[in-house]
Amino acid sequence: MKAIYATLALILASATQAHEMLPTYPRLAPSYVEDVMQVKMRMFNKRQDVEWYEVSVFDAEWNPVPFVTGYRILKIEYLAHVRFDVYIRKDDARRATYICSRSKLRRNDYEGAIIASRICSKFKAPAL
Repeated sequence: MKAIYATLALILASATQAHEMLPTYPRLAPSYVEDVMQVKMRMFNKRQDVEWYEVSVFDAEWNPVPFVTGYRILKIEYLAHVRFDVYIRKDDARRATYICSRSKLRRNDYEGAIIASRICSKFKAPAL
């Protein structure tokens, strides 16, 4: 029984050391390209055991929405910030609901990193 409590405590401690993605409620705005919307995001890595994060965009039913960014997988050192832009076609922006980042665990990191964290921000209504 003590082993179960110790495992739960470890999982909870790992979950509280997740990464951050801001803003929490981003607003898509027109970009410099016609019919393309843009949002500026930033991430902060609070996990010492993870340095790679994948960016995704989803609709309300969690189906992927096409988007473009400089890198879909970002390398973020421990306690570092990264800023990135996400571009979505105006037609796809109408259904884009969430922008998420998920920690990527390397095969040799499985011993140290138990939990892959996923953080999502919900888009405010786009300025279409």
